[in-house]
Amino acid sequence: MLRHAKTRKYLRTAMALFYSALLLNSCSSTDQSADKNKKTIHAHGEYIYRLHDENLFAPPLPEKKGTEPYPWEKIVVGNLPTLTKEYFRCKGSSLNPIRTVAQQGETVRCMDCGGSEKHSLPLRNGKEYIYPILIDVLNYIQFKTGKRAVITSGHRCPEHNIYVDASLPNQHSKHLIGAEVSFYVQGMEDKPDHIVKIIQNYYKEMPQYKGKQDFEDFKRYEKEDTDVSTLPWFNKELFIKLYAKNEGRDFDNRHPYPYISLQVRYDMELNEKVVFTWDKALKNYFRK
Repeated sequence: MLRHAKTRKYLRTAMALFYSALLLNSCSSTDQSADKNKKTIHAHGEYIYRLHDENLFAPPLPEKKGTEPYPWEKIVVGNLPTLTKEYFRCKGSSLNPIRTVAQQGETVRCMDCGGSEKHSLPLRNGKEYIYPILIDVLNYIQFKTGKRAVITSGHRCPEHNIYVDASLPNQHSKHLIGAEVSFYVQGMEDKPDHIVKIIQNYYKEMPQYKGKQDFEDFKRYEKEDTDVSTLPWFNKELFIKLYAKNEGRDFDNRHPYPYISLQVRYDMELNEKVVFTWDKALKNYFRK
Protein backbone atom coordinates (compact mmCIF):
# COMPACT_ATOMS: atom_id res chain seq x y z
CA MET A 1 0.00 0.00 0.00
CA LEU A 2 2.83 2.34 0.93
CA ARG A 3 4.46 1.76 -2.47
CA HIS A 4 1.26 2.63 -4.35
CA ALA A 5 0.82 5.82 -2.30
CA LYS A 6 4.30 7.01 -3.25
CA THR A 7 3.67 6.26 -6.91
CA ARG A 8 0.47 8.31 -6.92
CA LYS A 9 2.32 11.19 -5.25
CA TYR A 10 5.05 11.19 -7.95
CA LEU A 11 2.41 11.17 -10.71
CA ARG A 12 0.60 14.17 -9.24
CA THR A 13 3.85 16.11 -8.99
CA ALA A 14 4.80 15.33 -12.61
CA MET A 15 1.37 16.38 -13.88
CA ALA A 16 1.60 19.67 -11.97
CA LEU A 17 4.98 20.46 -13.54
CA PHE A 18 3.71 19.60 -17.04
CA TYR A 19 0.69 21.94 -16.81
CA SER A 20 2.86 24.74 -15.41
CA ALA A 21 5.28 24.48 -18.37
CA LEU A 22 2.39 24.40 -20.83
CA LEU A 23 0.88 27.53 -19.29
CA LEU A 24 4.16 29.46 -19.44
CA ASN A 25 4.74 28.47 -23.07
CA SER A 26 1.28 29.64 -24.15
CA CYS A 27 1.83 33.00 -22.46
CA SER A 28 5.17 33.43 -24.22
CA SER A 29 3.64 32.60 -27.62
CA THR A 30 0.84 35.10 -26.97
CA ASP A 31 3.35 37.86 -26.16
CA GLN A 32 5.36 37.14 -29.32
CA SER A 33 2.24 37.27 -31.47
CA ALA A 34 1.24 40.58 -29.91
CA ASP A 35 4.68 42.08 -30.60
CA LYS A 36 4.54 40.88 -34.20
CA ASN A 37 1.10 42.43 -34.72
CA LYS A 38 2.32 45.79 -33.37
CA LYS A 39 5.21 45.81 -35.90
CA THR A 40 3.04 44.99 -38.91
CA ILE A 41 0.37 47.59 -38.02
CA HIS A 42 2.74 50.51 -38.67
CA ALA A 43 4.71 48.89 -41.55
CA HIS A 44 4.48 50.51 -44.99
CA GLY A 45 5.70 49.07 -48.29
CA GLU A 46 6.67 50.76 -51.52
CA TYR A 47 7.92 49.71 -54.95
CA ILE A 48 11.63 49.96 -55.79
CA TYR A 49 12.28 51.34 -59.26
CA ARG A 50 15.69 51.09 -61.07
CA LEU A 51 17.05 50.91 -64.57
CA HIS A 52 18.20 47.68 -66.22
CA ASP A 53 21.99 48.06 -65.66
CA GLU A 54 21.82 50.41 -62.68
CA ASN A 55 24.11 49.48 -59.73
CA LEU A 56 24.67 51.18 -56.44
CA PHE A 57 28.36 50.21 -56.59
CA ALA A 58 30.12 49.49 -59.87
CA PRO A 59 31.57 45.98 -59.67
CA PRO A 60 35.31 45.79 -60.48
CA LEU A 61 36.16 44.40 -63.87
CA PRO A 62 37.76 40.95 -63.81
CA GLU A 63 41.52 40.95 -64.20
CA LYS A 64 43.62 38.20 -65.69
CA LYS A 65 46.24 37.13 -63.17
CA GLY A 66 49.41 35.53 -64.49
CA THR A 67 51.51 32.85 -62.83
CA GLU A 68 53.51 34.08 -59.85
CA PRO A 69 57.22 34.26 -60.75
CA TYR A 70 59.77 32.24 -58.84
CA PRO A 71 61.87 34.23 -56.32
CA TRP A 72 64.92 34.28 -58.60
CA GLU A 73 62.83 35.62 -61.50
CA LYS A 74 61.56 38.69 -59.62
CA ILE A 75 64.92 40.46 -59.79
CA VAL A 76 65.51 41.40 -63.41
CA VAL A 77 67.58 43.80 -65.46
CA GLY A 78 65.42 44.81 -68.38
CA ASN A 79 63.94 41.49 -69.47
CA LEU A 80 66.85 39.40 -68.19
CA PRO A 81 67.51 37.83 -64.78
CA THR A 82 69.96 39.84 -62.68
CA LEU A 83 73.40 38.26 -62.50
CA THR A 84 74.50 37.52 -58.95
CA LYS A 85 77.52 35.83 -57.40
CA GLU A 86 75.76 32.50 -58.01
CA TYR A 87 76.60 32.81 -61.73
CA PHE A 88 80.33 32.97 -60.88
CA ARG A 89 80.60 29.54 -59.27
CA CYS A 90 83.38 27.20 -60.36
CA LYS A 91 82.55 25.21 -63.50
CA GLY A 92 84.64 22.18 -62.59
CA SER A 93 83.08 18.72 -62.75
CA SER A 94 84.14 15.30 -61.48
CA LEU A 95 82.66 13.89 -64.72
CA ASN A 96 85.45 15.48 -66.78
CA PRO A 97 88.13 12.96 -67.88
CA ILE A 98 91.64 12.89 -66.43
CA ARG A 99 94.07 15.11 -68.35
CA THR A 100 97.78 14.70 -68.87
CA VAL A 101 99.56 18.07 -68.54
CA ALA A 102 103.14 19.25 -68.58
CA GLN A 103 104.04 20.95 -65.31
CA GLN A 104 107.55 22.10 -64.34
CA GLY A 105 109.17 19.77 -66.87
CA GLU A 106 107.15 16.74 -65.78
CA THR A 107 104.09 15.02 -67.16
CA VAL A 108 101.35 15.02 -64.55
CA ARG A 109 97.91 13.43 -64.55
CA CYS A 110 95.36 16.07 -63.62
CA MET A 111 91.81 15.57 -62.35
CA ASP A 112 89.12 18.24 -62.34
CA CYS A 113 87.41 19.31 -59.11
CA GLY A 114 83.92 18.30 -58.04
CA GLY A 115 82.52 21.71 -58.97
CA SER A 116 80.48 24.11 -56.89
CA GLU A 117 78.85 21.23 -55.00
CA LYS A 118 82.20 20.46 -53.41
CA HIS A 119 83.47 23.93 -52.51
CA SER A 120 82.32 27.49 -51.98
CA LEU A 121 83.18 30.79 -53.60
CA PRO A 122 86.04 32.83 -52.10
CA LEU A 123 85.26 34.22 -48.64
CA ARG A 124 85.28 37.67 -47.10
CA ASN A 125 84.33 38.07 -43.43
CA GLY A 126 83.14 34.47 -43.45
CA LYS A 127 80.73 34.95 -46.38
CA GLU A 128 81.00 34.02 -50.07
CA TYR A 129 82.31 36.93 -52.06
CA ILE A 130 82.81 38.05 -55.65
CA TYR A 131 84.12 41.55 -56.30
CA PRO A 132 80.94 43.64 -56.78
CA ILE A 133 82.30 45.64 -59.74
CA LEU A 134 82.27 42.49 -61.88
CA ILE A 135 78.61 41.83 -61.08
CA ASP A 136 77.62 45.48 -61.56
CA VAL A 137 79.36 45.86 -64.94
CA LEU A 138 77.85 42.68 -66.38
CA ASN A 139 74.35 43.71 -65.30
CA TYR A 140 74.96 47.14 -66.81
CA ILE A 141 75.92 45.48 -70.11
CA GLN A 142 72.71 43.43 -70.05
CA PHE A 143 70.66 46.56 -69.34
CA LYS A 144 72.27 48.52 -72.19
CA THR A 145 72.16 45.76 -74.80
CA GLY A 146 69.07 43.80 -73.79
CA LYS A 147 71.26 40.72 -74.36
CA ARG A 148 72.41 38.04 -71.95
CA ALA A 149 76.00 38.20 -70.66
CA VAL A 150 77.26 34.61 -70.67
CA ILE A 151 79.90 33.93 -67.99
CA THR A 152 82.23 31.24 -69.27
CA SER A 153 84.70 31.43 -66.37
CA GLY A 154 84.13 33.04 -62.99
CA HIS A 155 85.72 31.66 -59.84
CA ARG A 156 88.12 28.77 -60.26
CA CYS A 157 89.31 26.61 -57.40
CA PRO A 158 93.02 25.57 -57.57
CA GLU A 159 92.20 22.11 -58.96
CA HIS A 160 89.97 23.41 -61.72
CA ASN A 161 92.39 26.23 -62.52
CA ILE A 162 95.19 23.74 -63.22
CA TYR A 163 92.80 21.50 -65.12
CA VAL A 164 91.76 24.23 -67.58
CA ASP A 165 95.25 25.72 -67.99
CA ALA A 166 98.35 24.28 -66.39
CA SER A 167 100.70 27.01 -67.65
CA LEU A 168 102.81 28.80 -65.04
CA PRO A 169 101.37 32.32 -65.62
CA ASN A 170 97.84 30.97 -65.11
CA GLN A 171 98.71 29.73 -61.63
CA HIS A 172 98.48 33.34 -60.44
CA SER A 173 95.13 33.98 -62.12
CA LYS A 174 92.72 36.30 -60.34
CA HIS A 175 89.99 33.78 -61.17
CA LEU A 176 91.26 32.00 -58.06
CA ILE A 177 90.32 34.89 -55.77
CA GLY A 178 87.01 35.92 -57.37
CA ALA A 179 88.51 39.01 -59.00
CA GLU A 180 88.29 37.99 -62.67
CA VAL A 181 85.60 36.93 -65.11
CA SER A 182 85.54 35.78 -68.75
CA PHE A 183 82.35 36.35 -70.73
CA TYR A 184 80.72 37.15 -74.07
CA VAL A 185 77.33 38.69 -74.91
CA GLN A 186 74.77 36.47 -76.58
CA GLY A 187 73.72 37.88 -79.94
CA MET A 188 76.76 40.18 -80.01
CA GLU A 189 79.46 37.53 -80.03
CA ASP A 190 81.34 39.18 -82.90
CA LYS A 191 81.11 42.73 -81.50
CA PRO A 192 83.37 42.61 -78.42
CA ASP A 193 84.78 46.08 -79.20
CA HIS A 194 81.27 47.51 -78.79
CA ILE A 195 80.98 45.80 -75.40
CA VAL A 196 84.31 47.32 -74.34
CA LYS A 197 82.91 50.78 -75.10
CA ILE A 198 79.85 50.04 -72.97
CA ILE A 199 82.13 49.07 -70.07
CA GLN A 200 84.02 52.35 -70.41
CA ASN A 201 80.75 54.30 -70.51
CA TYR A 202 79.72 52.64 -67.24
CA TYR A 203 82.34 54.75 -65.45
CA LYS A 204 81.06 57.92 -67.08
CA GLU A 205 77.42 57.30 -66.15
CA MET A 206 77.65 55.97 -62.59
CA PRO A 207 77.39 58.78 -59.99
CA GLN A 208 80.09 57.34 -57.70
CA TYR A 209 82.71 57.85 -60.42
CA LYS A 210 81.67 61.29 -61.64
CA GLY A 211 84.63 63.68 -61.82
CA LYS A 212 87.21 60.99 -60.97
CA GLN A 213 89.54 60.90 -63.94
CA ASP A 214 91.50 57.86 -62.78
CA PHE A 215 88.24 55.89 -63.13
CA GLU A 216 86.62 57.66 -66.08
CA ASP A 217 89.72 57.65 -68.30
CA PHE A 218 90.97 54.36 -69.76
CA LYS A 219 94.52 53.91 -70.99
CA ARG A 220 96.00 51.24 -73.25
CA TYR A 221 98.41 48.67 -71.85
CA GLU A 222 101.35 48.73 -74.27
CA LYS A 223 103.69 46.18 -72.70
CA GLU A 224 104.26 42.93 -74.58
CA ASP A 225 103.73 40.57 -71.64
CA THR A 226 100.09 39.77 -72.47
CA ASP A 227 98.58 36.81 -74.30
CA VAL A 228 96.34 38.92 -76.57
CA SER A 229 96.98 40.75 -79.83
CA THR A 230 94.63 43.64 -78.98
CA LEU A 231 96.14 46.13 -76.56
CA PRO A 232 94.22 45.87 -73.25
CA TRP A 233 92.49 48.83 -71.58
CA PHE A 234 92.73 49.76 -67.93
CA ASN A 235 91.67 52.37 -65.41
CA LYS A 236 92.23 52.44 -61.66
CA GLU A 237 89.68 49.67 -60.98
CA LEU A 238 89.51 47.39 -64.03
CA PHE A 239 91.81 45.72 -66.54
CA ILE A 240 90.05 44.74 -69.80
CA LYS A 241 91.42 42.12 -72.20
CA LEU A 242 89.82 41.22 -75.53
CA TYR A 243 90.57 37.68 -76.74
CA ALA A 244 90.21 36.96 -80.47
CA LYS A 245 88.71 33.72 -81.76
CA ASN A 246 92.08 31.97 -81.73
CA GLU A 247 93.35 33.32 -78.39
CA GLY A 248 92.98 32.29 -74.77
CA ARG A 249 91.32 28.95 -75.42
CA ASP A 250 90.99 26.62 -72.44
CA PHE A 251 88.41 24.20 -71.03
CA ASP A 252 86.23 27.10 -69.83
CA ASN A 253 86.45 28.95 -73.17
CA ARG A 254 86.00 26.28 -75.81
CA HIS A 255 83.42 28.32 -77.73
CA PRO A 256 84.36 29.82 -81.14
CA TYR A 257 83.61 33.44 -80.18
CA PRO A 258 85.85 36.28 -79.12
CA TYR A 259 85.47 36.95 -75.42
CA ILE A 260 86.34 39.60 -72.84
CA SER A 261 88.21 39.20 -69.57
CA LEU A 262 87.73 41.66 -66.69
CA GLN A 263 90.26 41.76 -63.86
CA VAL A 264 89.77 43.84 -60.72
CA ARG A 265 92.78 46.07 -59.98
CA TYR A 266 91.48 48.12 -57.06
CA ASP A 267 89.27 47.23 -54.09
CA MET A 268 86.84 50.13 -53.54
CA GLU A 269 85.67 48.74 -50.20
CA LEU A 270 89.12 48.36 -48.65
CA ASN A 271 90.75 51.19 -50.63
CA GLU A 272 93.70 49.05 -51.70
CA LYS A 273 95.10 47.27 -54.74
CA VAL A 274 93.81 43.78 -55.47
CA VAL A 275 96.81 41.46 -55.32
CA PHE A 276 96.90 37.70 -55.82
CA THR A 277 98.22 35.72 -52.84
CA TRP A 278 98.42 31.99 -52.22
CA ASP A 279 96.46 32.35 -48.98
CA LYS A 280 93.57 34.01 -50.80
CA ALA A 281 93.66 31.40 -53.58
CA LEU A 282 94.22 28.15 -51.68
CA LYS A 283 92.89 28.70 -48.15
CA ASN A 284 90.08 31.18 -48.55
CA TYR A 285 87.08 28.97 -49.36
CA PHE A 286 85.07 26.17 -47.79
CA ARG A 287 85.51 22.59 -48.91
CA LYS A 288 82.66 20.12 -48.58
